[in-house]
Amino acid sequence: MSKYPSDWPSKPLGKVYPKIVVGYVGNVNDHYCRAEEGVPFYRTLNIRDGYFRHSEHLYVTHEFNEKNKKSQITNNDILIARVGANLGMVCKANGISSLANMANAIIIKTNDVNSADADFYTSFLLSPMGKNQIYSGAAGGAQGVFNTKLTQEIIVPVPPLPEQRKIAKILSTWDRGIATTEKLIDASKQQKKALMQQLLTGKKRLVDPETGMAFEGEWRKSKTPYESLPSDWSELALEKLSSFITKGATPTTYGFEWQEYGIPFLRSECVGKNGFKESGLNYICDAAHEAMARSKVYAGDILITITGNVGRVCRLPNKYPQANINQHIAKVTLKDENVCSDFIFHCLQDNKYQSNFERITTGQAYPQISLVQVRNTIVPLPPISEQQKIASVLIAADKEIELLEAKLAHLKQEKKALMQQLLTGKRRVQVEAA
Repeated sequence: MSKYPSDWPSKPLGKVYPKIVVGYVGNVNDHYCRAEEGVPFYRTLNIRDGYFRHSEHLYVTHEFNEKNKKSQITNNDILIARVGANLGMVCKANGISSLANMANAIIIKTNDVNSADADFYTSFLLSPMGKNQIYSGAAGGAQGVFNTKLTQEIIVPVPPLPEQRKIAKILSTWDRGIATTEKLIDASKQQKKALMQQLLTGKKRLVDPETGMAFEGEWRKSKTPYESLPSDWSELALEKLSSFITKGATPTTYGFEWQEYGIPFLRSECVGKNGFKESGLNYICDAAHEAMARSKVYAGDILITITGNVGRVCRLPNKYPQANINQHIAKVTLKDENVCSDFIFHCLQDNKYQSNFERITTGQAYPQISLVQVRNTIVPLPPISEQQKIASVLIAADKEIELLEAKLAHLKQEKKALMQQLLTGKRRVQVEAA
C-alpha cells in the first residue's frame, strides 16, 4: 500500500530533476584569489539545514570558474552536503547576485524544470522521509560519501504542481518564524556576552540598591584572566571560597541502571560549551551512588571539565536533586558566606576563563588540568551585594535565552509534525481554482 494519496505518484528524484551533478572535488589552493578579483566559492560549511550560509565563503579565479562549469551554482539550486561533519544537510541556494561556484556538494539543478517546485522538494529532503533516505544512502556508500547516483534514487512524491506550491508556501511561513527566533537567540547571546564583559570586570557598575549610589573605585592590575579590576573588588583563589573541590569516579559496570530507576551519572559529554547537556547522561544504581560518596553532586555545585575539552562549565539542573560525576569532571562546592554562587558560576563560564584553562594545556597530547590548577584559579570578588546584583542581571539574560530556545524547539517540533502530514498527503491543502 502506497504511503501517498492515489493522485500522488512517487518517482525517483532523478526523474523529477534530470540534472543532478556534484560540486568541484579536488585541491583548490592554487585557484583562490582576492574578493575583488574572483568568483564566490562555497563549501559544505555554507550548507545548513534550511538555509544557505553566505559567511565564510572564499573566492576563486574567473579562469577556474569558467573551466569548472559543472560546479557552478545559481539561485534555486538544491544543495546537499555530500561529505564532512554536516553530511546530509540540505538547503536551497539563494542570495547569489551573479556567478558562484561550489565544492563537495550535490547540486540539483531546478531552474529548467517547470513541472516541480524547488521549495517543495527542498522541504521533502529536509523532512524525516528525505533525511532517512540520504543517511541510509551515505551509510551504504563508499566511506560515508553521498553521491549523484544515490541522490537520483531518492523516492519522492509528485503531487500536482499547484498543491506542491501551496504546501511549500505554508511551510515557508514556519521557516520564517524559525529563522526570526534563531536571530533573536543569537542577538540575545551576543548581548549577554557583552554584558558579562562589562559587569564581570567592573567596567559597568550597578547601582547599590541600599544607597541608590553607583559603586565607585579606581583600577588595578588583576591576577584573574581579566587585565584589570576596580580597586574596591577583592580577588581570591577558588580554594579560599570553597568548602570542597574534588573530581568524580566511574562505577563498575554492575553499577549502571535503567533511567526510571537510576541516579543521573554525568560524563564529560554532559558539560557542553553552553552548559549542561542532557544527551550525555547515564544512570547508576543506588548502591553505586552511595559507594562513590566523593563524586556526589547537588544543585548549586559548579562542574568543570578537567580532561579533553577542558574548562567547560555547567551546574546540575534543579530537576535533578543529586547526581554523580566521572573522573573527567571536577566539582566546586562554594561556601555560603560572602560569596554568591551564581556570580562565580558566570565568571567561570566567561570565555576568558575557558581560554585560560585551554592555555594551561597548550602542547599536551591529551589536554588535562589538575585539581590543584582548579583550586588555584583566581576569580574577582566584588562586595556581596554587587555580586548578587550582577548575578541577577545575568540570570535574567539566561532566562530570556531559555524562553526563546524553548519557543524555537516548539516551532521546530510543530513544523516537523506538519511536514509529516503535508508532505505525505495525510493532510491535504485546498488549492484555489485557476
